[in-house]
Amino acid sequence: MINNTLAVGIQGIQDGMIGMENAARKIARDGVDGPQGTSDGAGSLVEPIIDLKLYERSVEASAQVVKTADETLGTLLDIMA
Repeated sequence: MINNTLAVGIQGIQDGMIGMENAARKIARDGVDGPQGTSDGAGSLVEPIIDLKLYERSVEASAQVVKTADETLGTLLDIMA
């Protein structure tokens, strides 16, 4: 059970990091070139900035899952020792 929880938390962190990287790449690309090569990139930046923040929160939540699973495992080991 703890191993599954750890795996889910780690997978959530990995997925969130990939999402953050993709959003940051889109921000950098659209911020320089604008959408489809136009000069007005401000409108196209809103969605990837929101995505970036959502992925950040996802990573934070997944990290908390890993932390809680680790603490639980430590408590179980203390009880069994």
